[in-house]
Amino acid sequence: MTVAPPQRWRNRLELAPPGARRGRRRGGRCSTSVNARGRRRSGWLISARRAGQRGGVSMAGSWRAKAQAGGMLLALLGWVSSCVTTFVPLWKSLNLDLNELEVWTMGLWQVCIAREEGAVECRAHGSFLALPSELRVSRLLMCLSNGLGLLGCLLAAPGLEGWRACEERPGLKRRLLVAGGAALGTAGMATLAPVSWVAYNTVLDFWDDTVPDIVPRWEFGEATFLGWFAGAFLAASGLLLACSARSPRTATPPAPACRQPPAAWGPAGGHHPHPKNADLVI
Repeated sequence: MTVAPPQRWRNRLELAPPGARRGRRRGGRCSTSVNARGRRRSGWLISARRAGQRGGVSMAGSWRAKAQAGGMLLALLGWVSSCVTTFVPLWKSLNLDLNELEVWTMGLWQVCIAREEGAVECRAHGSFLALPSELRVSRLLMCLSNGLGLLGCLLAAPGLEGWRACEERPGLKRRLLVAGGAALGTAGMATLAPVSWVAYNTVLDFWDDTVPDIVPRWEFGEATFLGWFAGAFLAASGLLLACSARSPRTATPPAPACRQPPAAWGPAGGHHPHPKNADLVI
C-alpha cells in the first residue's frame, strides 16, 4: 500500500530539479555534520586571530614602554650634563710652557688658574659686551637649552604609560609626550650649536699661522666633550619620546560568518526542511 504525500510536499517535489529526489536523503544526512565542522573550524580561526591580535598589541605596548623609559633616562642624563657644561670653567684649557706649574681654564662665566699645590683661583669675566661673540651667544643658548630640557622632562613625564595622570584621556597623554619630545630635541640642538661653535674657533686659533709658535694656544677642555654628549642625549631622548607617542593600531576582528541551519534552507539551497518525508514513494 502506497501513501501519497500531502499536497504541499507534492508541489515541492514537482518543482525540484531532476536528480534532486535521489540526492535529498544523502545531502540531508551530510549537511549537518559538514556545517558543524565548518562552524568549529571558523571558531578556531577566529580565536587564533584574536589571540594573535592581542599578542601584537601587547608587544607594541611593551616596545613603547621601553622606548619611553629609555627616552626619559637619556633626557635626565642630557639635562644634567648640559647644566654642568654651562657652569663649569672647562670649555678651554691652556698649558704654559714657560710655567708648567699653572694650568689655565676658561668657561662661559669665569677664568680659573690651577696651580700645582692644588690651589685654584677663579675670576669672572668683566663685562658681557666685552666678551667674544661666541661666548655671548653660547651663554644665551646654553641657558635656553637648560630651560627647554627641564620643560621637556616636565611635559613628557605625565605622558608616560606608567604614569597614572590623565589615564582617562589618552589623546592628551600623546600630545604631552610629543610636546616633551619636541622640547628635548630643541634643547639638544641648542646645546650642540654653541659647543661646536666654540670648538671650531678653538681649532682655528690653534692652527693660526700668524701667531708665533712660542705663544701658548688654547685647546679643548673637558666641558666641550661633555657638551657634545649632553646634546646627543637630549636629541636622542626627544626622538624616542616622539616616536613612542604614536597611537597603537588595533585591528577590529572580523565578524564570524552567519550560517543558516540546514532546517532553514529552502528549495533554492538544495535541501528540504523535511528530507525524510520528501523521499516518500508515490
